[in-house]
Amino acid sequence: MAIHPIDYRYGTDEIRSVWSEENKLRRMLDVEVALARAEEATGDVPEGVADEISDAAEEVTLERVKEIEAEIHHDVMAVVRAVEENCDEESDAGEYIHFGATSNDIIDTADALRLRESCGILENRLVALRGALIEKADEHKRTVCAGRTHGQVGVPTTWGHRFAVWASEVDRHLDRLDELRERIEVGQMSGAVGTQASFGENAREISRRTMEELGLREEEVSTQVIARDRHAEYVGWLANVVTTLDKVCTNVRNMQRTEIAEVEEGFGKDQVGSSTMPHKRNPVKSENVCGLARVVRGFAETQLQNNVLWEERDLTNSSSERVVFTEASVLADHCIRRTKNVVEDLGFRDDEIRENLEALDGVNMAEAVMMELARKGYGRQKGHEAVRRAAMRAHDEGLTMKESLMQDDEITGWLDEDELETLLNPDGYTGTSVERVEEVVERLSE
Repeated sequence: MAIHPIDYRYGTDEIRSVWSEENKLRRMLDVEVALARAEEATGDVPEGVADEISDAAEEVTLERVKEIEAEIHHDVMAVVRAVEENCDEESDAGEYIHFGATSNDIIDTADALRLRESCGILENRLVALRGALIEKADEHKRTVCAGRTHGQVGVPTTWGHRFAVWASEVDRHLDRLDELRERIEVGQMSGAVGTQASFGENAREISRRTMEELGLREEEVSTQVIARDRHAEYVGWLANVVTTLDKVCTNVRNMQRTEIAEVEEGFGKDQVGSSTMPHKRNPVKSENVCGLARVVRGFAETQLQNNVLWEERDLTNSSSERVVFTEASVLADHCIRRTKNVVEDLGFRDDEIRENLEALDGVNMAEAVMMELARKGYGRQKGHEAVRRAAMRAHDEGLTMKESLMQDDEITGWLDEDELETLLNPDGYTGTSVERVEEVVERLSE
């Protein structure tokens, strides 16, 4: 019976399979086989042993491993014994399984394989999200809207500009992923406390060959476990990614507020918004992302603490990592896919966008007037104060900005009515926004 939401509600079969019990076992067996092949190549185990161990590993089942673990209470030795019992009874190949290794040589290296798989999936998800953001940036690069700071209407921007900012941020996450993969796709064959003494004189070659077989980088130096700063970087990266998604979806939620209503999530023909208010069209997908982002971010602190282990190691990281790696990866995958869906299906309400842009009757264009006064030689600070007074007068007396400005003889001595009309047009004050959006779109579309 499923009890965790990632079993039945969040994530995909693809990402769940990476962090499943079955895949963990298969990757552990991959490591055991790679070790046997390395040791056979160095002459540390008899010829033919590696193939026999490989064949035996193919017959191992999760059910049998669990049965053995229930008896001996050790997960890695349960795997070793499950392989051993599938070896030919007339052969001594079973005696060479796990030869010289300690448990975390197998676990940490197997986790590196799973992290590699997870990163591959997440990379594809982010590339798809970036593509959706690029498309919206290009489509709405000239959709002028009210920019907002502190939740208040400021000078104009464009909706495309917002999407370009988000696409650029997602692109940086992909850059970070490329960099961190070099640091987390790392395995080890270090022995009990990291000295490799159990592997004998060929220890370095055994380690090198094992990682080469698995396509992993070899840990430079370690204790009994690979240092968890590597894993903390992965979880921290996931936290950073979902924070970007949180930002995107928070903006969607705010812009879908009834009082603003510039955009709205796609809403299905038969979709229900509320169990009691039939009219509701709630931004539930965005809220879903924002809520789960909190969970993923919470794991960053846990994984940082997992790097603080006693001497050559203790076991405090083990139990929490079974949860952290799985849940953080699956939930991040879910959030990326859900955000892509939000972006692709986002509806734009042009009338409301224009209404909000013009809601302050030109007061939000005060900067444009101030800067033109400064360029004409009136003075930047002096112009700031004069235009500020005009804006406050417009607020207090219910005037349009143009009406308020026209009441100031000093301002009209520098700017005539036609000039003010032009300066107060929000469509003419988006700066280099379109140009920069186009540059981002072109770069990220290559």
